Amino acid sequence: MHQQTLFRFARIFGARGLVVAAFAISGFAVPMAAQAQAGGHAHMNNGEAPKDMHASMMNMQQQMDAVKASGDTDYDFAVMMRIHHQGAVDMAQMELDKGKDPQLQAMAKEIIAAQKKEIAQFDQWIEQYKKQKK
Repeated sequence: MHQQTLFRFARIFGARGLVVAAFAISGFAVPMAAQAQAGGHAHMNNGEAPKDMHASMMNMQQQMDAVKASGDTDYDFAVMMRIHHQGAVDMAQMELDKGKDPQLQAMAKEIIAAQKKEIAQFDQWIEQYKKQKK
């Protein structure tokens, strides 16, 4: 995750202590990015998989970066987490389409089901929020 994005998370979510979550994510994302740049993902058999996964992650990041902070932590959290969860669904779908490991395939199915449920909850919350703001 880009340092600029981390500071953006801190600015958006800091008021409610959610900055800890952003930095926790960064502890995971930075090694992943370094591994990807170093030609990692040796565990993936399909030569296109690292490129596809990377493109999916970059798309999610671009969408999150495009979100203009509203100043309402609840709304910003819901909008950005919805994008983040959709990114997880997209990556899990790639595992189902191209992966071979049965355990990871099962996990991908679970991720898709759980994330789609939460996406629906975010969508419902965002819709209600927008109705209340009118």
